[in-house]
Amino acid sequence: MSPSASRCLAYLLLIVPPLVISFYFLATFPTAPSPLPVPAYPGLASLPPESRAREIYPEDWLEEGGYVDLPMGRTRYWLRGPKSGKKIVLIHGLSIPALVWAPLVPQLVDAGHRVLLYDLYGRGYSDAPMGAAYDAQLYVTQLALLLQHLGWQRTRIGGVSMGGAIAAAFVATFPNLVERDVVLVASAGLVESADLPRTAKVISSPFVQALTANPLIYAYLRRLASKPDATREPRAALIQELVRHQSAHLAGFNRAVSSSLRTGPVTSMRWAFESTEWAGRRVLAIHGTADHTVPPAHTSRIKTLIEAAGRNASTEAPKSSKSTTQTKGKAREPEERVRVVRIPDAGHALTWTHAEEVGKVMCEFLAAR
Repeated sequence: MSPSASRCLAYLLLIVPPLVISFYFLATFPTAPSPLPVPAYPGLASLPPESRAREIYPEDWLEEGGYVDLPMGRTRYWLRGPKSGKKIVLIHGLSIPALVWAPLVPQLVDAGHRVLLYDLYGRGYSDAPMGAAYDAQLYVTQLALLLQHLGWQRTRIGGVSMGGAIAAAFVATFPNLVERDVVLVASAGLVESADLPRTAKVISSPFVQALTANPLIYAYLRRLASKPDATREPRAALIQELVRHQSAHLAGFNRAVSSSLRTGPVTSMRWAFESTEWAGRRVLAIHGTADHTVPPAHTSRIKTLIEAAGRNASTEAPKSSKSTTQTKGKAREPEERVRVVRIPDAGHALTWTHAEEVGKVMCEFLAAR
């Protein structure tokens, strides 16, 4: 054996055993979990009061509410309506915080509802937990802990876009916390990753998210955020401006959006809509006919899955339980489980642009027995 080969063998004998032993211990003993609460990026409250984002979306846009410190970060919530009213919680979507529901709140309050709104982790005034996967588990746990904080034992639930998928996951995960009525507005959840718009695919890329952390890129984003969008209808332009300001000024926003697109409840949520926990519930599914973000056909697929889940639950139920009721010896047909309503010419932001139509349908649905 040559001297050089002997030296290599000696080095290997010195290096390999420690590496094997180190790998063994690292694989055998898991790393210690992060302490709770986890570190988090702050929300819009960290910006100066005179900032444009807080001008569009004031912290006290509804007077009643506050903050609650949860294990994964601080959550901002608002309440409106009579304390004795029917409770309903409204969940916003991927990038626009609770403000997206603002035009509907007066209609629901006038109809006697006690309305709860809150910002999801990484949006608006809520914290963005560092290192977290912004998946369904994170979001349903946030809502469950918020309801516990408020002392709400059961509530009706509504969600728009990604919020619809979160609502579905909440029904499947915490069915005892949800009343009979569920409202899904332009619900996401069944979009396949391959069908995401090109912009969404780019945003969800880990490389792009790492790039946006660069100070120069953030400076560019802030410059873009300061420019008005003259191509959109004024109301729609306002909420898109809020999205740009979150992207430019909130350190955790871009990562939260990216993670939600990549591993979160925008896609691959079929399991939630197939849950047998939909049995016995009434579902209102609203969609705009001009929605190009989540095509209206997705609501038809959601209806099919929920109704099939309800039938499966009825089949598995004891023989003594029946899906129809007898009235004077005559069987009454079971009511429609999922009511689909199409709003003509409405796009994806229909709670903002077509609030009157959406609010009317919701109030009528929630008022029914």
